[in-house]
Amino acid sequence: MKPSVQRILLVVLSLFGLVTGVWAYFFPRHWYDTFPGMGLSWLPQLGPFNEHFATDTGAMFMGLVTLSIAAFIWVANTTLVRVVGAAWTVFNLLHWIFHMRMLHMYEPRDQILNAITLSAILVVSALLLLPTRRATQADTNAVSQAGTAT
Repeated sequence: MKPSVQRILLVVLSLFGLVTGVWAYFFPRHWYDTFPGMGLSWLPQLGPFNEHFATDTGAMFMGLVTLSIAAFIWVANTTLVRVVGAAWTVFNLLHWIFHMRMLHMYEPRDQILNAITLSAILVVSALLLLPTRRATQADTNAVSQAGTAT
């Protein structure tokens, strides 16, 4: 996989994690009542509000975002990129398993949306585990220029 594709995947994960993390940490009740937004509400069906759970969820997402930003900056460090991909994949796989077991708690529209969104983010994170394509001279120059840009 090319570093440019890895960076795109890291941006997707970072944006997803940043929105969810900030929302859950700083506005836990609102996050619980209205997640994922757009007039939908997926959390109350799973149990009562718990501020500790909500803020810990937000903190965890922001921690993953921090790792993702580091991997974006140092994308040439393939070990770092793959470890970040592994961290996101472990979380997303376990999260996916839990929610697939709980789909019966939702209306059909929300069942479909849960399955699609959770599967998509799992695939995005798992793609970071793919081997890195050997860099060409053009790739090396682009990474060097990006690292020295001011």
